[in-house]
Amino acid sequence: MDKATIVNKIIKHKKQPNLRFRLKEQVETFTDLLFYSLFDIETPVEENLEKLEIQFDALVNLACWEVEKPCKKVWEHYMAQLPEVLESLNLDAEAIVSCDPASLSIEEVYMAYPGFYAIAIYRLAHELYKVGFPLVPRLMTEYAHRQTGVDINPGAQIGKSFFIDHATGVVIGETAVIKDHVKVYQGVTLGALYVAKKLQRTKRHPTIENNVTIYANATILGGSTVIGENSIIGGSAWITASVPANSTVFHTPEIKIKTLPNAI
Repeated sequence: MDKATIVNKIIKHKKQPNLRFRLKEQVETFTDLLFYSLFDIETPVEENLEKLEIQFDALVNLACWEVEKPCKKVWEHYMAQLPEVLESLNLDAEAIVSCDPASLSIEEVYMAYPGFYAIAIYRLAHELYKVGFPLVPRLMTEYAHRQTGVDINPGAQIGKSFFIDHATGVVIGETAVIKDHVKVYQGVTLGALYVAKKLQRTKRHPTIENNVTIYANATILGGSTVIGENSIIGGSAWITASVPANSTVFHTPEIKIKTLPNAI
């Protein structure tokens, strides 16, 4: 097969007219500049907002495939939400530093905690998700996922003072609802009971009420599953039904210790 034939066959099978991977790269650049603009004291806010608007316009041109969608109107609304998002993120950072005895300062939380970074990018992406901006919110949270090991769908609804400790392996699905002052440890999954395309517009993931703590590797599944307020979910628990308020749920492993016979 000659080179021209190979090229033609490849072109023939490139079926997605809107698939431009530079969108992914430009979303990552936009996300980095947005994060620095909100938190880095040496980054000029006004100047960066102008740069962010230019970058956002480029994202609009790449991501808005339906001409009738008013994507260009999204930026002004989004920019107006940034102070409120920053206020929420400051509460998240304060919750982490007040709960984690290993944290030496709040600056450490902002700069070194992967859980905080994942929450920050989720909150910034969620505002775009709410207005139906296509693909970009998911690319933002996937960028954070790749860096932190935390997979938060931008559609999830997360309340105030959220704390993810250690972070790696946490999965929070699109229709999950997490209320205020919730603490989650590594390996926790808030997922669906099963996956089917017909369930796209239904609530598939659980609701976590106020002041709940979920320890490492717990799995909570199902759109009708509610974890009542002030509850503690122990490590490695598997939950597919609702839990009343003020409950403690724990997994009891069967542990057998085999002792070797004394050496002669």
